[in-house]
Amino acid sequence: MQRQTTIAKPAEVKRAWYLVDATDISLGRLASQVAVILMGKNKPVYTPNEDTGDYVVIINASKVKLTGDAEHKKNYYNVSEYNGGLRTRSSGVMKREFPVEMVERAVWGMLPKGALGRAMYKKLFVYADEKHDQEAQKPVALELKK
Repeated sequence: MQRQTTIAKPAEVKRAWYLVDATDISLGRLASQVAVILMGKNKPVYTPNEDTGDYVVIINASKVKLTGDAEHKKNYYNVSEYNGGLRTRSSGVMKREFPVEMVERAVWGMLPKGALGRAMYKKLFVYADEKHDQEAQKPVALELKK
């Protein structure tokens, strides 16, 4: 009997919806565990060149934990491509004013780049507080390791 490697086909992938509460979870730990779910690496049908991941809804992004001195030392940069167009924000400012963008950037940094990574990233929904728009999909609460 020959062994056979099964390749996941996009039409055969069954996608689930997960709800993650980011309260008191370290930002990097949250992002890495969510990226694994978005890529589908937690499934036995994982195929590197196919999007086999599930949908993830993250709530309470404003309550994510920054460890060490990251709140003051870690910076986020945006460049407008004009002279003097560099904008720098610390993690503390991002957590207070733009918590959704901070979590999205962390997860995006752990996904593959290119068309496949963008398709995976579209399955991520981040909210600063407990209210979210995906209640019709009945997401299952997922407990991440702290």
